[in-house]
Amino acid sequence: MVNILHIDSSPRGERSHSRELSKEFVSGWKAAHPQDAIAYRDIGRHPVPHVNEAWIAAAFSPPETHTPELTEAIRISDELVDEFLAADRYIFGVPMYNFNIPSTFKAYIDQIVRINRTVALDAQGFRGLVEGKKAVIITARGGDFSATSPFIAYDFQEPYLRTIFGFIGITDIQFINANSLNEGDARTQSLSEARAAIQDLIAQW
Repeated sequence: MVNILHIDSSPRGERSHSRELSKEFVSGWKAAHPQDAIAYRDIGRHPVPHVNEAWIAAAFSPPETHTPELTEAIRISDELVDEFLAADRYIFGVPMYNFNIPSTFKAYIDQIVRINRTVALDAQGFRGLVEGKKAVIITARGGDFSATSPFIAYDFQEPYLRTIFGFIGITDIQFINANSLNEGDARTQSLSEARAAIQDLIAQW
């Protein structure tokens, strides 16, 4: 049995393309692998807290020294990290906002990138602790940020996500990018291509 963590980060409901596509992936995966366990977290509608001063004090001090206030400050982060580490594979639905990710997803990433939990620091530098995992990231973009587009340089979404998840040890990442979703006929074609890519990836993943 494989443990999968599915996360949506769009604040939109039924009109969200990233939600729609990530749901299609999960539904297809369940049909092909009914024995697998899938945990779900909706950080678009139920955001996690942003990092604050108390969180920083707790994250960078030994747990045995924590006051009740510091224990509470890091509690949600501990829950999120435990959930994250319990998964073998990840499915993320992520819209593009201003060429990057929504603040909801950035807040989540800040909660789970933790020294001595998901990344280590020693004499050789940083070392990711989340090894042997796989991720699928399904993005929804209003414009065309594909490899052949003149706007490819504005895509700070995929490079950032590859970098930050690679930083904690996850390098086996597949992207399904639905581009041109604000462009009429191009949207229909892009969604069709994304759905085909989802089916192909389910068969291979």
